[in-house]
Amino acid sequence: MNSDPRNDAATAPRIIPREQHSISRKNISKAALRVLYRLHESGYSAFLVGGAVRDLLLGGHPKDFDVATNATPDEVKKLFRNCRLIGRRFRLAHVVFGPEIIEVATFRGLGEEGAEGGDRHIVDGRIVRDNIWGSIEEDAVRRDFRVNALYYDIADFSVRDYVGGMQDLADRSMRLIGDPELRYREDPVRMLRAARLAAKLNFRIDPAAAAPFENLGYLLAEAPSARLYDESLKMFLSGHGLKSFRMLEACGLLKFLFPATARALQRGDQALRSLVEQGLANTDARVKEDKSVTPAFLFAVLLWGEVRDQALGWIARGIEPTEAWQRAAVRVVGEQCQRVAIPRRFTLTMEEIWALQPRFEQVQRKRVFRLMAHPRFRAAFDFLLLRAPESAAMAQLGAWWQHAQALPQEMLAAALGGGPLPPSPDDKPLTPERPPVRRRRRVRRPKGGKAES
Repeated sequence: MNSDPRNDAATAPRIIPREQHSISRKNISKAALRVLYRLHESGYSAFLVGGAVRDLLLGGHPKDFDVATNATPDEVKKLFRNCRLIGRRFRLAHVVFGPEIIEVATFRGLGEEGAEGGDRHIVDGRIVRDNIWGSIEEDAVRRDFRVNALYYDIADFSVRDYVGGMQDLADRSMRLIGDPELRYREDPVRMLRAARLAAKLNFRIDPAAAAPFENLGYLLAEAPSARLYDESLKMFLSGHGLKSFRMLEACGLLKFLFPATARALQRGDQALRSLVEQGLANTDARVKEDKSVTPAFLFAVLLWGEVRDQALGWIARGIEPTEAWQRAAVRVVGEQCQRVAIPRRFTLTMEEIWALQPRFEQVQRKRVFRLMAHPRFRAAFDFLLLRAPESAAMAQLGAWWQHAQALPQEMLAAALGGGPLPPSPDDKPLTPERPPVRRRRRVRRPKGGKAES
C-alpha cells in the first residue's frame, strides 16, 4: 500500500520573493547558514526547510534548523569534515558545530517500492525504509503537513510553496498532504505530530486530518517505543505540555499513548486531573524560565493516579504498604514502557517519588530528618504540593512540610521533640501528629543474669 500525495502537488510552485516575506538571515543560526552557503557554492541546491521556515514565517525563533538539498548523503559528507551519516530508515547527514547539529536531508522521491537505484521498503502500509532520491517537487509532496513543506532558498532568499502551506499558515490550520488514512498508516506517529504542532502553534487540526484518529490510534502500539518516548518529550517538555495534553485528550489519542493515565482520569477524580494539569503547567513555566526539567517528574505526574489506586487497592486487601506501593509502581511502569520506552534511570526516580509520598505523613523527629536527607526529597516534596487538591488534610500536610523546611534545624528538632512548630507565616498552628509512645516492657532478671522463662 502506498499513498499518493501527488494529488496535493501544485501545478507550479508559488514563489514568494524576499520583499514579500518576513524571514531574515539574522534569525537563522550561523551554522545553518554555513551549511546552506557551502552547498550552494559547490553547485548544489540548498534550502532551509520544515519547521524552521514555518516558525520564522510565524515570527518565532526556531531552535533546530533543517536543510534539504539535491546532494546525496555521501556528497554532503565530502563537503564537511564535521559530518556524520546516520539512519537506516531515512539516511541523513548531520553536520556538527559544537553543541549544534544541522540535519541535511536529500530530496526524497516518489518512486515505488523496489524501484531500480532506490531503497524503499513498506510493511503493511508502514514505511520502514525510504532512501529513494528525487526532485524538490517530489520532496515537498512527500512531507507530512502542508505548513512543513515550505522551502527558503539561499540562492535568492525567496520562499517556495508547492502544496499550499502559506495558505494554511494564514488559516492557522494543520492539513495533511495526501490521503490522511494512508499517510497515518505509513507513519502512525504523524497523528501525535498533528496534536503536538496544533498545540504548539495554536492551530486547529483540519477535520479530514483528525477523522482517522479514533480508528487508527491503535497503530501507535506498533511504533517503536523509543520513538514514542522522544515524541513524548517534544510534547511535554518544550513549553506547551499542558496544551499538548489537552489536545491529546480532545483528539482521543491519550488512551493510545498513556493508557494508565486515561483510565485513571476516566474515573472522574477531579483532584487527579488538577494534579496532572498543574504539574504540566509548572513544567511549562520552568521551560519558559529556562530552568531545568526532568522527564522523571513528568512521567511520575502522568502515571500517579493508576499507581495510587492500585497501591491502595492492595493495601485494602491486606498487603503490607511498602510492598503494595512497590508492586503498583512496577506493574504500571512495566505497562507504560511497552508503549513509551522510559529509560531506567528515570523510572527509578519515579518509583522513589511515589514511594516517598506515604512517608510525608510520618512526622516523628528521626523520620522527618531522614526524609529531608533523602536525595529525592525535593522532587517528592514538589509532588506532595501538587496533591493538595486531594483533601484539606493533604493541603495542610504540604503546608506543614513547607514551613518545616524554612526553620533552622535546631528549632525544628526542638519542636519535633514535643510541642507545636513555631507559627507559620499565615499564623496557623502547625502541630505534627505524634503517635503514643509505646513503653518497652521491662524484663526481670534473676541474680544469675538470665531472664526468667
